[in-house]
Amino acid sequence: MSVNLQKGQKVDLTKGNAGLSKVMVGLGWDAVQQPSSFFGGRKDDIDCDAIAFLLGSDGKIASRDDVVFFNNLHHVSGCVLHQGDNLTGEGEGDDEQIMVDLGRLPQQYERIVILVSIYKATDRDQHFGMIENAFIRLVDADRNKELCIYNLSENYAGMTALVFGELYRYKGEWKFNAVGQPLQVWSIAQLAERYGLPRSVWKR
Repeated sequence: MSVNLQKGQKVDLTKGNAGLSKVMVGLGWDAVQQPSSFFGGRKDDIDCDAIAFLLGSDGKIASRDDVVFFNNLHHVSGCVLHQGDNLTGEGEGDDEQIMVDLGRLPQQYERIVILVSIYKATDRDQHFGMIENAFIRLVDADRNKELCIYNLSENYAGMTALVFGELYRYKGEWKFNAVGQPLQVWSIAQLAERYGLPRSVWKR
């Protein structure tokens, strides 16, 4: 039975799920309905992007390769795979998915932070106050069994990125933390800098 999480709540993923290895991280959101323009459409669709940061024991990103997003869909280990960018966030179910093979993930990685940012948020004057029904859910990919879901229901007006949650190792087991932390940043490089990756590496 899936666990419905509250902000800050943690859940043990491996307890009661013997043999858990591959996890699908599903993320979803909807744009708040706005009045149509004279020509019948929105001025700009809101393009939200799912991101995974792989952190070491020091809580930092060691390399640009450890940032999995729309321009780097496959982690070098082959254990974290972004399923591709959804440009509009429209439709039912998950808008973007990230596959994680916890069983094969190299020991050097102890935490995977899952974030969502708004593409060109500043240029388009967009923020998470224009987003509703945001959620993150974890599914046992081998059994197609939902393990937990966290609905982000707060008002995030003015914020351009959100830490939805994080997977982390603790005493040899994998756990999930429902974070729900809003951020005001302008690029993925700036987000990664908060986790110890210098912005200069993106210019190489």
